[in-house]
Amino acid sequence: MSPRATATPNCDVMKQNGNYVEGISYSIGKLGAIGNVYNYIDAGHHGWIGWGDADPQYDNFFAAAKLFATLLGKNGATKDKIHGFITNTANFSALEEPFWTVDDNVGGRPVKEASKWIDWNDFNGEVGFATAMRAELVKQGFDSGIGMLIDTSRNGWGGPNRPTAKSTSGDPTTYVNESRIDRRHQKGNWCNQSGAGLGERPTAAPKPGIDAYVWIKPPGESDGSSTQIPNDEGKGFDRMCDPTYTGNIRNGNNMSGALANAPLSGHWFSAQFQELMRNAYPAL
Repeated sequence: MSPRATATPNCDVMKQNGNYVEGISYSIGKLGAIGNVYNYIDAGHHGWIGWGDADPQYDNFFAAAKLFATLLGKNGATKDKIHGFITNTANFSALEEPFWTVDDNVGGRPVKEASKWIDWNDFNGEVGFATAMRAELVKQGFDSGIGMLIDTSRNGWGGPNRPTAKSTSGDPTTYVNESRIDRRHQKGNWCNQSGAGLGERPTAAPKPGIDAYVWIKPPGESDGSSTQIPNDEGKGFDRMCDPTYTGNIRNGNNMSGALANAPLSGHWFSAQFQELMRNAYPAL
């Protein structure tokens, strides 16, 4: 098992037994043999695998690209059957932060080092992450023509709480928190996030190497219930969907940021949909 404090035992077991690689490569091989099927593989988002480092204990960006590359050649998953990757699926990470970068220095300190929001991450948006991941995947053996998709269905972060300028604070933490458009408590928060808005409308080829902005997660579809709800759908309860949850080591022991009164996952969540429309950016 991984010695990391943030390890998830079930994921470590699946990595050890190879079943994810076997299953995904099998699916790619079978689906890729069908005409007009375009395979895009989920590549997480920058808040999960945005740390690149020569020291393996601090790296998951390069490690992820290498793991993806182990798919090639297995079970018919040839590189011509992989058209690209998708980031931010059903998530909330902003495309770009317009007012600051992870390389800024404030008060004599690098914000990358001082800010818990960044926490040494190499990226602060999905465009930069997806572009860098694409380049690394090509280095690892994927076709040079692969493209990236980014789910923008809920990453607009507009509305009255959206910053309009860079912070003037001399404190690195305050500077980042006052400047960032992504208003989550922590980048690992994923369930029915309060304050989110519809993002860029689906668009083909918006940036070099990006095949499209897409809406994979239907806006208004619940990520999970705010409380335990008895059901016959086999759906459990994840505390990350509970607005009173104070977090765990994987989200830095921050509040979940989830909306209250959410229904079961996959069910229509009208209040969330209305908030997404109010906070859309670009505005509706």
